[in-house]
Formats: sequence, structure tokens, C-alpha cells
Amino acid sequence: MTEIKNNFFNKILFLGFVLVIPLSLWYPELKISSWLALVVGIVFAIILRNPFDGKTGKLANTLLKFSVVLIGFGYPISAISDVPYSEFSYVIIFVVLTLFFGFTIGKILGIDQKTSDLISSGTGICGASAIAAIASAINANEKQISISLGTVFILSVSGLIIYPSIGKYFALSDNQFGIWAGLTIHDTASAIGAAEDFGSDSIKIATIIKLAKVLFIIPLVFLGSFLYKNENKKFTFPFFIIFFLIAMILNSSFPDFKDGFDNIKGIGKKGLQVSLFLIGANLSIKNLKTIGIKPFVHGLIIWILLSSLSLLAINYFS
Repeated sequence: MTEIKNNFFNKILFLGFVLVIPLSLWYPELKISSWLALVVGIVFAIILRNPFDGKTGKLANTLLKFSVVLIGFGYPISAISDVPYSEFSYVIIFVVLTLFFGFTIGKILGIDQKTSDLISSGTGICGASAIAAIASAINANEKQISISLGTVFILSVSGLIIYPSIGKYFALSDNQFGIWAGLTIHDTASAIGAAEDFGSDSIKIATIIKLAKVLFIIPLVFLGSFLYKNENKKFTFPFFIIFFLIAMILNSSFPDFKDGFDNIKGIGKKGLQVSLFLIGANLSIKNLKTIGIKPFVHGLIIWILLSSLSLLAINYFS
């Protein structure tokens, strides 16, 4: 009987926090930040238990993509051309560097090659989404996928929480921080969330840089299929990128509706926070237990190298 009551209480508490997040759009004194939404979700997963376990995973992924599209309504398509070519060049350089570091460090530590490739892809492109796409191309098994997802998840969460403080310590501008977050925080949700917590002007550049990186999933899927000679070349194109661009085009086409688009963007931000909460609530203790020291160290070293080099480059060249 007590267990039933506890489960009912958890459901009420869980749904209550989900409802509080969008309410904070109209009541800013609630002060719901991206990192707080994620941490509360993790608390549910580890301490209180997710009362809707098994049902919120796909919802979080769908809501994240939908929220990114809504955020796109807040920017004109010219925002892409406003980003200097040199900053887009960072994307190519650091994706290649990440894959190189990942391969080299994986060999040094003696990490299983497929696990190493998945962690490198998740670090270099877009976290869990990249891991899922690459895993299907290289025919990775459940353990390899779980280890990679667990490693990337922990590091991505860490980035969301600590990056804003580091950015402020180094006195980065909103533009510089947006580049840094987009380049080096694993998951799209965490990168945009960190940018939102740092400064509202960071979100645009972080989102554009992150979506530019997502496009690298396509060549990596074909490369993985070739290297591992896998006949199963199933691949789902991330169509939400196209819808994000359409949203920006609509913003440019109807300038008189600026206030309305800004409101849509605000809803997108809160949707992002809800998705972060659900992502945290889906944290799997089983996955964390299977990570192992070497794979985690592998992912951590890549991330530290990537973060440090990009921070230096941004400070001196942006």
C-alpha cells in the first residue's frame, strides 16, 4: 500500500515539475534554468525513480527536436550568413580532430574499436543521436552502445553545468561562448541549454554551430559502413534541421510578426528545458554501471583536449 502511495506521489511531483517549467515563461521569479531542469530529472532517476520509466525516452527526443525548431522562429535566415566563415571552419577542424584524438587515445588505452568510434562520434557531433546513427552503421552490440551512451551522457551533463561558469571566468562574449558550447558540448540539448544559461545572445550561434555538426552524421554513417563492411546501412536523416531552417525563413518573410516569433522562441526554450528534465529522468543506473574506467577516461581525455584547444582558438581568433 505504501509503495502505491509513493508511486502516486512521485507521479504528481514529476508532472508538477513538468508543468512548472512552462509556467516559468510567464512567472520568471520561478527561475527555472536548463541545468536545474536536468539535475532535478537526474534526482528523479536516481533517488525518487522515474514513475514513467520506459515512456519518457522517445518523448524527450521528439520534444527536443520540436523545441529546436521553435527556437528557430526567433532568428532570421540571415543569422546564418552573419556567422563568419572562419567560425564554420571550426566545425570541420574540430570534428576531424575529435575523430583523430578518439582513434589514437582508444588505441593507447586498448579500448574496443567500436566503442571507441561511438564515443568519438558522440563527442565530435551530437551525443546520443550520433551514437545511435553510427551504431546502426557499424553493427555495434548493446553493451558497446550502453557504454558509449553512459560516457557521453555524463560528460554532456557536466558541460551543461560547468561551462557557463568557465565562460564567465574567461570573460567570453556571448558569441564566443556560443561557438565553444556548440563545438564541444556533446548533446544538442545540453549545448543550447548551457548557451541559454550563459546569455540569451549565445543561443543563436550555439544552435547554428551544433546543427552544422549534425550534418556530419551523414558522411560518418557511410564511412562506418565502409570500414566495417556492414550491409545494414539504415540511416534516418535528421529532418528537424530542415524545419529549423524553414522556421528561420518564415521569420525573415514576416518581419511584422516579430513579437509573435519571439513568443514562439520562448516556448521553444521552455520545451528544451522540459526535454532536459526528461533526459535526466531517463538516466539509467544500469548503463552507468557498465561504463567502466577506460571508456570513461577515453571520453574524458578527448573532451578535455577538444574543450581546451577550442577555447584557446576562440580566445585568440574570434
